[in-house]
Amino acid sequence: MKYTCTFNTYKIHYNTLILIQEKLINNTKEAFRKAFQTQPEHIFLSPGRINIIGEHVDYSDGFVLPAAIDKYICFAVEKAGNSDMCTFFAVDFNDSFSFNVKEKQSPVSQTWVNYLLGVFNAIQEEGKIIGGLNIAFSSTIPMGSGLSSSAALECGFAYILNQIFNLGFSKKELALIGQKSEHTYVGVKCGIMDQFASVFGKEEKVIMLDCHSLDHQYFNADLKGYSLVLFDSCVKHTHLTSGYNDRRRDVDNGKNALWKKFPEITKFRDFSVDMLDAVREEIGEIRYKRCLYLLKEIGRVEQAAVALSENNAACLGKLLTETHFGLSNEFEVSCNELDFLVEQTLQEKGVIGARMMGGGFGGCSINLIKEDFVENVISRIREKYEAKFNIQLKVYQVKISEGIKEYTNNECSI
Repeated sequence: MKYTCTFNTYKIHYNTLILIQEKLINNTKEAFRKAFQTQPEHIFLSPGRINIIGEHVDYSDGFVLPAAIDKYICFAVEKAGNSDMCTFFAVDFNDSFSFNVKEKQSPVSQTWVNYLLGVFNAIQEEGKIIGGLNIAFSSTIPMGSGLSSSAALECGFAYILNQIFNLGFSKKELALIGQKSEHTYVGVKCGIMDQFASVFGKEEKVIMLDCHSLDHQYFNADLKGYSLVLFDSCVKHTHLTSGYNDRRRDVDNGKNALWKKFPEITKFRDFSVDMLDAVREEIGEIRYKRCLYLLKEIGRVEQAAVALSENNAACLGKLLTETHFGLSNEFEVSCNELDFLVEQTLQEKGVIGARMMGGGFGGCSINLIKEDFVENVISRIREKYEAKFNIQLKVYQVKISEGIKEYTNNECSI
């Protein structure tokens, strides 16, 4: 009886997700028709991502364990005839922007536009020629929740250009183009993880990615009897970008001291805690804590990959919880709302592990919960969170999905 209930719950959840995807596609098509008075020629879906474990190590030679999820930016696209204009209609913002593909572009005041212009600039610098396009896009990826809507936007546009104009970029090159866009046109010195997950995602697989070499391997993500549930704090504190860049400077300064003392080490992940202790006084306590967190987190990722491959939910949950307290106390990128969510969730029956997810200072927590307890945990945490902060909690139950793809009409049959 238990297995029948679990299967029926999964089927209902799956069918609901299909209906949400179809609604997104239909709404984007309709917005395209209204904006451009014609039918789109192509539909593309670019997913957000979760990171099971491995936060802030993607720019420190570390391993990460991300996966694409079934929340998407949907792009409706057509070639613009002989026009040299590329026109975007951002459905969710009710905002438009156009530029000439023959001209050099610079960042503009509209933040969402810069993710796209950065992609165009990176491709233009490679000497590639593209023509005009009309594009409408809309999203089910919650902005500011740590699910990487920015990488989905960047890499989705890069993928579209690559496909439609036969530019010949590899998947790895598309991920790097998305990263370069964020560096140069948005000003966030992000690592490669978000873009890589959006491009390389596979259904029911997590990616163990070496952020130094970009070598990667897939691990099954089939924790039978457990669900990954995201609790969206619905806050995003304004110091995300500055805090992210400050942490990166702290880490870089710590790395420089380590390499000066131990020049034989080539990758940050190969430093030991004993080596870090040897430069502790030189780099100071703050930089020491930042680097200590990263070295411990890199080790946790490798352990989590093994736990997934062995369906060891207890081990995975323990690692998730350790990561949260490392992010909160050592890397100091949590906030009151996320700490409250994690601490309260861990007290609930059926919860195996919990942590904040993403760059920090807001966004989501990721929670590993026994399936039979999911609804009760959601209900209790919603009530507690609203009572504490007067904020209505948003909840996302996610399914690990494919990376960026062109949608065809027969994909959503149930």
